[in-house]
Amino acid sequence: MFDASKIVTIFGSSRPAEGDPDYAQARELGWALAEKGFVVCSGGYGGVMEAVSRGAKDAAGRTLAVTATFFGRKANRWVDDEIQVETWEERLFELIRRGDCYVACKGGTGTLVELAVVWEMLNKGVMRRKPFAALGEFWRPIVERIREVEHGHPSPWNEREERLLYVASTPQKAVEHILRELWRLEHKSEAGSGK
Repeated sequence: MFDASKIVTIFGSSRPAEGDPDYAQARELGWALAEKGFVVCSGGYGGVMEAVSRGAKDAAGRTLAVTATFFGRKANRWVDDEIQVETWEERLFELIRRGDCYVACKGGTGTLVELAVVWEMLNKGVMRRKPFAALGEFWRPIVERIREVEHGHPSPWNEREERLLYVASTPQKAVEHILRELWRLEHKSEAGSGK
């Protein structure tokens, strides 16, 4: 069994407010992750970041935020532990470094950058294989267009051999994917080490 205190880093828009479908979906995701024992990590501000933190607290889970003085804002009230860095670039790489798994919720250019950087780091083998899900049909056309390039040409990179990013239609499916991938990766590692 995997270590249930693993950190899932969530990326997503700061725009949704309580009452918006994207806020409700992110809150459900935070609850579902915390209910399985995961620590929920986000960028710590409003929107999706607030909703996943709030959902995790609804399930008595632990929350972590990585914020940046660059933004000049305080972390939302559902954050247990805050790590503050100076720049948005440091924040991005600290969010990635902290994560054992990742979920990208619907978002704008900032979320697109976060999704692309994690996907590229997995694709190029810059970091070890980790579960990664994009939540919602919003991401499907973007992911499929990128795959046309990755799969349409000879390439030594990881995405050609194995899909590194799973598009989950619901928060529950994202959590199921993470659990399944953690189990698979742990057993693959054990098989490789002769255990």
